Formats: sequence, structure tokens, C-alpha cells
Amino acid sequence: MSAMDDRLGLVIKRAEQALIARKTAALREFGLTVPQYAALLLLTSGEGAGMSAAQLARESLVTPQTMATVLTNLEAKGLIERGPSPLHQKVVVNRVTPAGAALLKDADVAALTVEKRLADAFTDIERRQLAALLERAITGLAP
Repeated sequence: MSAMDDRLGLVIKRAEQALIARKTAALREFGLTVPQYAALLLLTSGEGAGMSAAQLARESLVTPQTMATVLTNLEAKGLIERGPSPLHQKVVVNRVTPAGAALLKDADVAALTVEKRLADAFTDIERRQLAALLERAITGLAP
């Protein structure tokens, strides 16, 4: 056992990187990156329709600059449209187009297949325990 084996942050990061690598590969056939997929997913959720770039960046855990690039690319592909907010004229909101919704439907199946592969590595009890432990880690690291 090396000194690095006790570095819990390293293990969590490796697990995250493995998950993102598999999702990246699965989403490639749809011409989507993981951040683009995440933005589309958020925009199709009940509370996500018509979100600003800043809101999407916060929810996706990416920088505002990264989200600006993500949205520019999604708009160029015709997967989202952008327009003024009905509540604040100076705020631009993003909405999924019918083409974006159709692509997301197929891409989501691929992404969920990756997540199922991860889930299948654990029993039901272990999945619940892992989720609870990770939530406790998040709480323990809160400011």
C-alpha cells in the first residue's frame, strides 16, 4: 500500500475521470461533449427551461466562460435558441429546439447506459451507501 492509497481525493478524482471518459466516448456519436449534454439536460428539466448562461454554468459546475462556449456551439448546431427573458429584458435565456430535444433523447440513452454500468458494479445496498457517503463528503467539505 502506497502513501497515495490514503488520498481519498485522488480516488474520487479517478472515479470521476473514468465516468467522464466513458460518457465522452458514448456521447461522441451524437456530436456532443459532456458539458453540452449537461446543458441540454438541464434545459429540458422542468425548472430548467429558459435558463440563463450564468444559471447553467452554476448548475453544470463549469465556468461562465466554458458555458458561453458550450452555448455558442449548441446554438451553431441548431440545438438551442437564445432570446430575451420574459422577466428581464437584459437577460438572455436559452431553450432547447425540437432538434435538440430529439438528439438529447437518443444521447440520454447512451449516457444512462454508462451510468447503469457504474451502478451495476454495486449492489442496491452498496449504491445507497455510496451515495450517502458521497453526500456526507460534500457536506463535510462545505464552507
